[in-house]
Amino acid sequence: MKRIISPLIAGLFVAASMPPWGWWPMALVGIALYARIAIDRRETAPFSTGFFFALGWFVLPLSWMRFLTVPGFIATCLIFAFMHGSASYIAARVSTKDRHHRQALIVCHSLAEVLRLSWPFGGVPLATLAIGQARSPIASLAPLAGVIGITVATLWIAMSSKRLRAILAVIVLIGVTSIVSNVRDTGKQLHITFVQGGGKQGTHAVYTESHDVFNRHLALTKSLTPNSNRNVVIWPENAINVTREGLFVDNKDYVELAAEAKRLNVPIVACITEDGGPGRFMNAAVVIEPDGRISGRYDKVRRVPFGEYMPMRSLIEALGAPTHLVPRDARAGDARGWLDVAGTRVAVAISWEVFFGGRVNEGVVDGATFIINPTNGSSYTGTILQTQQLASSSIRAREQSRWLVQAAPTGFSAFVTPEGEILDRTDISRSAIVDRTISLRSGRTVYSYMGNSPYILGLIALLLLLMQRRSRAFPRPAS
Repeated sequence: MKRIISPLIAGLFVAASMPPWGWWPMALVGIALYARIAIDRRETAPFSTGFFFALGWFVLPLSWMRFLTVPGFIATCLIFAFMHGSASYIAARVSTKDRHHRQALIVCHSLAEVLRLSWPFGGVPLATLAIGQARSPIASLAPLAGVIGITVATLWIAMSSKRLRAILAVIVLIGVTSIVSNVRDTGKQLHITFVQGGGKQGTHAVYTESHDVFNRHLALTKSLTPNSNRNVVIWPENAINVTREGLFVDNKDYVELAAEAKRLNVPIVACITEDGGPGRFMNAAVVIEPDGRISGRYDKVRRVPFGEYMPMRSLIEALGAPTHLVPRDARAGDARGWLDVAGTRVAVAISWEVFFGGRVNEGVVDGATFIINPTNGSSYTGTILQTQQLASSSIRAREQSRWLVQAAPTGFSAFVTPEGEILDRTDISRSAIVDRTISLRSGRTVYSYMGNSPYILGLIALLLLLMQRRSRAFPRPAS
């Protein structure tokens, strides 16, 4: 039992660093404790040590998934635990000394976190070490090396036998980050209003009258008075759902919203869900101009597994999962992630997409001056997912050194500064209208230029180096 309890407790410390708890130093304590246990059990139980450490880490921060699918929640926790159990096993097999084992643990667990960015189901980057450090000084590395840099630094500081040296090295890298960025204010500003309609959490589209959500947001928008300083109004994801009635442009919701854009004399960025053909629907952000034109459209590329499409639908249906909650699969878009709004380009990441740095970076590469994240967390009760999303939005803002606007129908909505500070966060289930003027920025960070690939290749190279060192220390006997 002790073999299970000790790493499980270490994992729970890491879980405590995750939003909504957010006690980020606890991750360093938990990882340091795990490293000591892993070194002691290098020869006896490396896989189970890493497995139960990860299980303690993931079960609570991923518990929101049970609102989508209990089998999917259990499977995801087990898959992630298996990844980190395998990382622990590999680290034990490529190391020759305690110091080398620490190095191997840092590399292997970093690679396990990298794998979660893209697999399974296209990536489920939730409850990551980087999200747990979103409010810590370590997150200042985001403009240089993104979530991978934050992950490696967290593991390095917690696991290193020369911890002071690791901390000083990270401080130096943070200083370098602030020097090498060429992102600058353009001298232009944008006055933005976001609308949060409010309403009950824990609701699903199949059980909800879609026009109730639309009417709440429309009523708030109608309460706005025309303002010559205002440049754009932003609505959240899924506020307009016409999947049962065809296309948005043929619907009276479009007519009413176009009338509001005309009255306020500003474009409205609205997210629509509409029919996508037999068994499909589309999730998109559109720009409605004051003259009624739809001047731009971005269809969501990364879909939420078990939320917008059902992987292995027939299998999980046989297991008793509530597949009826997602009766149709979303059709993935293929456009680059941006829209032109109010005379400037904006990077668009719809909901789930904000967990993926590459989706936001795509818009910035194409000239975006700020970021918007229309989202919808109304299907879940509590704040576990919503707070993790805000933490991820904070990291995305830091990575690109740009303002980010997150808008949700039931919360959380907020403005995020280029330094990752969260401003004007709304309350859950409350209706709200929030205005703020933000500065527009140009230029790109080091992370924007490099992306994740160089850091992934660097970790793979370090693993190969460790393997080579191991083979030299224990050469195969001659035949």
